[in-house]
Amino acid sequence: MDRFCFALDLKDDPQLIAEYDFWHRNIWPEIRQSLLDAGITGMQIYRLANRLFMIMEADSSFSFEKKKAMDSANPKVLEWETLMWKFQQPLPWAAAGEKWMLMDKIFEL
Repeated sequence: MDRFCFALDLKDDPQLIAEYDFWHRNIWPEIRQSLLDAGITGMQIYRLANRLFMIMEADSSFSFEKKKAMDSANPKVLEWETLMWKFQQPLPWAAAGEKWMLMDKIFEL
């Protein structure tokens, strides 16, 4: 199993943050299934103010390329991602259009 960690910011607006939390407590079944179909076996998102931290665990069938191809062919995933952009803002050093940024592990106990 592989583990990946990502960061992303939300727009610093309490109402938008509350709505983002709502959608993640009520994730669409098609989104959940798309994650599982891509080989993602576990995912947690943590929030501190408007900073998000995501931990994603995946099996050996997962690849970022495969996930990107699957997402681009799935209308519900595209709809979800469009909705999420209402709340999200890229980190200051993100490339244009880049959302969740993969973090480097620098310590392990």
